[in-house]
Amino acid sequence: MEFLDHDTYTDIITFDYNRGNMIIGEIYMSLDMIQENSIKNKVSFEDEFNRILIHGLLHLLGYKDKDPDDKILMTQKEDYYLSLQPQK
Repeated sequence: MEFLDHDTYTDIITFDYNRGNMIIGEIYMSLDMIQENSIKNKVSFEDEFNRILIHGLLHLLGYKDKDPDDKILMTQKEDYYLSLQPQK
């Protein structure tokens, strides 16, 4: 509630402390929520973890996901960066 203005669990919270062109921040990830989401989304834990980590990094780069258009762009960026991973 204190940081996100909602009373639900989250898989990640990002604190942006950027200064000018310096990217500074903190990313906290809930491994329990990532595990739950990996099952719900029928993907591996590793794939979900990577998506959520990229999501947090995108927040540090200034991307938002509160409104529908921003969420679409965020997901497109996540998909793009995930596609750069070496194939398993």
